[in-house]
Amino acid sequence: MAQLFFKYGAMNSGKTIEILKVAHNYEEQDKPVVIMTSGLDTRDGVGVVSSRIGLRREAIPIFKETNVYQLIQELDYKPYCILVDESQFLGKQHVIEFARVVDELNIPVMAFGLKNDFRNELFEGSKYLMLYADKLEELKTICWFCHKKATMNLHYIDGQPVYEGTQVQIGGNEAYYPVCRNHYFHPPIDGEQVTNNE
Repeated sequence: MAQLFFKYGAMNSGKTIEILKVAHNYEEQDKPVVIMTSGLDTRDGVGVVSSRIGLRREAIPIFKETNVYQLIQELDYKPYCILVDESQFLGKQHVIEFARVVDELNIPVMAFGLKNDFRNELFEGSKYLMLYADKLEELKTICWFCHKKATMNLHYIDGQPVYEGTQVQIGGNEAYYPVCRNHYFHPPIDGEQVTNNE
């Protein structure tokens, strides 16, 4: 029975590597998959899934107007699985359409993304995936500054932590850090080394 999965984690928790691994495992058995990603993520170009360790693959970009149910329904083959990167950027309608892919087309959907933004608010896609997903799984990583589990994402601009601003700000290691709750509220600032583990 197909299910909708939401696999979430802080920055650097291996979400994209997991997508590429799952895709490889299916394809090695001649079972085609569809890889999709948000059209908002342009770090490596539109429609590219890429990990920080250098692995990358082409993907179908999802834009605000994309009907993902119709897109999957109109494929000339039935994929064994749909893999979605950067799913925090999905809209409510996309999440509902992916739920229809699972329920009506009987195709599993695995969505990977951040749960909360740097303001510690839920992203729209994450909120509705948490409501509609059959299974939730946290992908874990450690705090940038200590040994505790990272549960939040800290945004730095010019060596200073930032807690306000536009929710969608595309960036990588140069701007965002996975942190524990303590270091979210009490981060190193200015003269202290951002990359130094305590």
